[in-house]
Amino acid sequence: MRIGVIGAGIIGLAVARRLSQLRPDAVVTVLDKEDRIASHQTGHNSGVAHAGLYYAPGSLKATLCRRGIGLLKAYCAERGLPYDECGKVVVARTDAEIGRLREIERRATANGVPGLRWLSAAALREIEPHVAGVAGLHSPHTAIVDFPAVARAFADDVTAAGGTVRLGYTVTKISARGASDTVTVGAAQTGVGGDGDVTDGDDRIGVAGDREELTFDRLVVCAGLQSDRMARLAGDIDGPAIVPFRGEYYRLIPERGHLVRGLIYPVPDPRYPFLGVHFTRRVDGSVDVGPNAVLALAREGYRPRDIALGDLLETLRWPGFRRLAVRHWRTGLREVYGAMSKRAFVQAARGFVPELSVRDVTPAPAGVRAQAVDADGSLVDDFRIGRRGPIVTVRNAPSPAATSSLAIAEHIAAHVLVTG
Repeated sequence: MRIGVIGAGIIGLAVARRLSQLRPDAVVTVLDKEDRIASHQTGHNSGVAHAGLYYAPGSLKATLCRRGIGLLKAYCAERGLPYDECGKVVVARTDAEIGRLREIERRATANGVPGLRWLSAAALREIEPHVAGVAGLHSPHTAIVDFPAVARAFADDVTAAGGTVRLGYTVTKISARGASDTVTVGAAQTGVGGDGDVTDGDDRIGVAGDREELTFDRLVVCAGLQSDRMARLAGDIDGPAIVPFRGEYYRLIPERGHLVRGLIYPVPDPRYPFLGVHFTRRVDGSVDVGPNAVLALAREGYRPRDIALGDLLETLRWPGFRRLAVRHWRTGLREVYGAMSKRAFVQAARGFVPELSVRDVTPAPAGVRAQAVDADGSLVDDFRIGRRGPIVTVRNAPSPAATSSLAIAEHIAAHVLVTG
C-alpha cells in the first residue's frame, strides 16, 4: 500500500507515524512545501499540553485531548523530551465570572480531568501569589512541551520505519481515480530543502522547479493553514474555509519572570474559540503574555506588514467571514486596538497580574491560527475530519490539536485503513 500525507506539521507527522506502525508493509510519504518541518502552527504555538478543561463532553476535542495527553506524556518520557506539569489556574476576576468557571469545572469533571481543585481567592494566591481573582480552578496536570521537538521526533520515527518526509514540495494537483481507487498528486519542488530535511537517504530533493506526479492508494490532507485549499483540490466542498487569525505575544523580561509560576488563564467567553490574553510559561523558563486575535492579512502572515493580496481577497469573498465580521465587529475593533497599543495590551493582562507594567514586557514571536469558518459565519469549534473515497481531509484542527496529535493519528488511521 502507498500512503501519502500532505503536511509536515505535528498532525501530519503523527498520522504518518501511526500508519507506519499499523502497516509496516506500506510505503508512507509525507509532502510539505516548506524547507523544514513544523514551520507554521506547530512551530508557533504556546507549547501547552492541555488537560481537557473546556471542551464539550463527548466531542472529538474532549475525547481525543484526554487520550492524547496521556499518549504525549508517555512519548516524551520515552524519547527524553521536555514535559513539565507546571499546572494551570483558570481565574475568575469578578463574581460575574464564577458561573462560567463552574461550567468549566463541570465540563472538566465530565471529561475526566484529574486533580481538579476549586480555589478561593486565598487558595489561588497560594499557587500564583501575584494573581488577582475572586476564585480559580486549578488543573495540576496541565503541562508545557516543546512541540517542534516532538514533531521532529515523529519525523524520525517515520523515516526509521522506512517512510519518507519530502520537504520543499508544493502540491498543485490532487485527483482520485475511481476505477482504481488511487490518488494522483502533482507536486512542484520549491527548492532544495534546508538543514531540516528528512529523507530515507536516497530520495534527495532535486533542482528547484522540477515537477512530478506521485500515485497513492490512500491520501491524508493535514495542511493546516492551507487545509481548505488542499481539500478543494481533492474535490471536497468549499466550506468550511480557513480564516487566518494572528495571535501576538509579549514576553516578560527575565527580571519579572517570578510573577508567574505556571499557566494563568482567563474564564473564556463562550461565544469565541479564542481564550483571550493569558500567561504561559515555556519549557525554556520564559513567560509569554497573550495572544490577542486579529485578522491576518496573509495565510502565513506572522507580522502586521505581511500582506498577501490573494489571501486577503479570498478571506473577504468567503460569505462566512462577512457574516462573522458583521456579528462581531466590536470585538474585532477591540482586538485591533490591543494590537496597535502596547499599553492597552498590558492593561488587559494587568487584570490578572496587577503588578505588571509596560516596562516588564518585550515583543515575542506571533502565531497564526487556522480558524475554520462555516458559510453561515459560525466558527467551527470541534475537530472536523472527513473522507471522500481514498482521501481523508482534516478541515479543522485548532488547539488542542498538538496535545491530541497521537490520538488524532489513531482516529485518522482508522479512517484511512478502512475498506470501502
